[in-house]
Amino acid sequence: MSVSNPNNRRRFANPDSLSDWLKPRLPSDSFSSWGVKPGTKNVHNLWLEISQGETSLADSTPPIRTVNVATVKIIGKNNRVLIESHQELSDGTVRSRHRPLSEKMKPDESPDSAVLRAIREELGSIAGGEVRIVSGSYREKVEERCSASYPGLPARYMLYSVDAIVDGLPDDDFVTEEGDEYGDSEDKKVADQAVTVRKHFWKWVSPDSVEL
Repeated sequence: MSVSNPNNRRRFANPDSLSDWLKPRLPSDSFSSWGVKPGTKNVHNLWLEISQGETSLADSTPPIRTVNVATVKIIGKNNRVLIESHQELSDGTVRSRHRPLSEKMKPDESPDSAVLRAIREELGSIAGGEVRIVSGSYREKVEERCSASYPGLPARYMLYSVDAIVDGLPDDDFVTEEGDEYGDSEDKKVADQAVTVRKHFWKWVSPDSVEL
């Protein structure tokens, strides 16, 4: 992997300019699968992430996508842990998750603020009770792997994790519906062409089956 300058973060005027920049830097078969292969997102999604400051791309070959992610391990009865088993996307496909609730962080957002926003946005009115962050549970970790959402694009995830107790959640598995995922985007035309999450499917599992 050749990195010309990992600190040089790119900005793009529109999804087309991002696409033109990515094509010579990524395997053609990988890039062409974006938004086509079930469970993947498209270049409009990536452009929105960059324009909103949730994702940065290093000017390298291949580019490296860096994302700050807040993850919350919600603990329920009998120490069971809430995970998102899968998602239903706007294109009708299903994306497997099997991980605790997580959310890309906004620029200058603290992990605690991101956790509370994630609970509010992804669990919706079901999480109407008190949220208590478990003292001493804060963790940081860096993971590097290819993104499942964008095949062929290496990713560096800066993970900020906490444990929490959320009052009022169902004891059994449940489903929540996503609101307007890109509701705060200034470019509605691009947002309308992005692949969005329609439904989140949640289940309670034993703590030893969850890896953060």
